[in-house]
Amino acid sequence: MIRTVLTAALVMAVATAAWAEDRFWVVGNRATNKCEIVTSNPVVTIMGDIWFASGPFKSLDDAKLARSTINACPNKDITSED
Repeated sequence: MIRTVLTAALVMAVATAAWAEDRFWVVGNRATNKCEIVTSNPVVTIMGDIWFASGPFKSLDDAKLARSTINACPNKDITSED
C-alpha cells in the first residue's frame, strides 16, 4: 500500500513539472511597433495592440529564431535584447 501511494505521488510530481514548462510566443505589438516574446498565450484582435502571434515555442532560443524570420517584424527589433 505504501509503495502504491509513493508511486502515485512521484508520478503526480513528474507530471506537474512537465505540464508547467514554459512556452513562448512571438507577438506583433502595434502599440510599441515591435515583435515581442511573451510567455502567456496572447489574444489576437484586429483592433487591439496584438495583431499577430506565432507559437508556442518550447524554448526562448526557438522563439528568437522565429522572430528573426518573421517578415512582419521590424529589422531593428531582431538584434534587440529582451
